[in-house]
Amino acid sequence: MTDLKTTQPQTKYKILLIGDDCHDIYTYGYVNRISPEAPVPVFEPHYTIHKDGMAGNVCKNLEALGCTVNFLHGKTSEKNRLIDERTKQQLLRMDKDVASDPITFETAIPPGYDAIVISDYNKGTVTYELIEELVREVKVPIFVDTKKTDLARLAGCYVKINQLEKSRATSLPDSKHLIVTHGGDGAEWDGWVYAAEIVGDVTDVCGAGDTFLAALAYKFLETNNMPDAVKFANKAAGVTVQHVGVYAPRPEEIK
Repeated sequence: MTDLKTTQPQTKYKILLIGDDCHDIYTYGYVNRISPEAPVPVFEPHYTIHKDGMAGNVCKNLEALGCTVNFLHGKTSEKNRLIDERTKQQLLRMDKDVASDPITFETAIPPGYDAIVISDYNKGTVTYELIEELVREVKVPIFVDTKKTDLARLAGCYVKINQLEKSRATSLPDSKHLIVTHGGDGAEWDGWVYAAEIVGDVTDVCGAGDTFLAALAYKFLETNNMPDAVKFANKAAGVTVQHVGVYAPRPEEIK
C-alpha cells in the first residue's frame, strides 16, 4: 500500500519524488544527574518537535525551493532523537525501521514531470528494477540518492552518494553521472572537486544529504549545468548544517 502526497502548484518545476519515508522526532530535555541504577545519564524530557525525514525531508527541501512535488512512498519509519537542550547535542537516537513493499507502476508512469528524484534509504520502497523502468520509460532527468551498491545498474541517472557509500559500491556509473559528497570538503563530479561553503558553527549534519539532493536537482533544471548545480547544492547543505535537525533552506538563504 502506498501513499501519494501532492502539494499545491507553486512554480514551473514539477517533481515526482519516490523514496523511503520517515517520521523524525526531536525530544529536547535536560541531563542533571547520573542514574543510581547504572552509570548512565538520566534524561528529563522538556518538549518535542516532529519533522519529516528521509525522502520526506527531500520533499520539504524541494518545496522550499518552490517546486511542486508528488511524493510517492511506502511505509513510514520513525527516528526519535534525544537532545540536550543546553548544548543542542544529540544524546541518543532510537530507530523504528519499517520494511516497505516495493513501489511498482501497474499502469503507465504519469507524464508531465520536469524531473524524477529518488531518495533510497534501502528500506524496500525502491528496487533496481523500478529505477531501470523509469530510465527506459521517461525522458526527463532522474536524480538518485541511494544506499545500493551495484550503481552501474543505475546508468542514465545522476547518482549522488557520499564517500562511505562509494567505498562500499561494487560498481559505479560513469563519472559524468556520479556526484560524491565529501562533507566539509565539498563534492566531486567528473574529476573535479567543488569546495564546500565556509560556514560558522556546524550544529548538526542531519539531513544535509537530503538538502544537497534537492538543491542539485532544482539547480540543474534551472541551468542545465552540473557544476553550477553542485556549487548550489554545496551552499544549500552549508545552510542546513547550521540548524539542529533536518532543515529546508529557502532560495534567499542559499544566495
